[in-house]
Amino acid sequence: MSGISERQGASAQAVALYLRVLGGDLGAAHLWFDAHVLDRYREKSGWRVMRTNTVGRLRSPEGWQLDFGIVDVDGALHTTARELSERLPASERQHWAEHVILPAASRNFLAMRMAPGSCIDDGDLRDWPA
Repeated sequence: MSGISERQGASAQAVALYLRVLGGDLGAAHLWFDAHVLDRYREKSGWRVMRTNTVGRLRSPEGWQLDFGIVDVDGALHTTARELSERLPASERQHWAEHVILPAASRNFLAMRMAPGSCIDDGDLRDWPA
């Protein structure tokens, strides 16, 4: 999932979902992860990773669980920001963040959002496209 060449057209379901997100339901936004994020749980006693052809669930011995979708391409999975923020314990967030799959992004724009007020000099201001 990197770069414009791999961009896919939006399905009717994706359009409906992102209309909800753009309408303010930010928790409905999806995040994608390398499926290897689940490897550590399969190796631990008491954990359960279950799946059908297109959806799955991670169940911990402590009783929390996380539902996810399974993508056919590149062994990826996805779930909502709400699912992650409400169900994934803080102790597991670093592990999941290390397995996130991101499309190509502007490093400067990310830096500007992480530190508001940052001054980034990467060229003259001009009209698009140029």
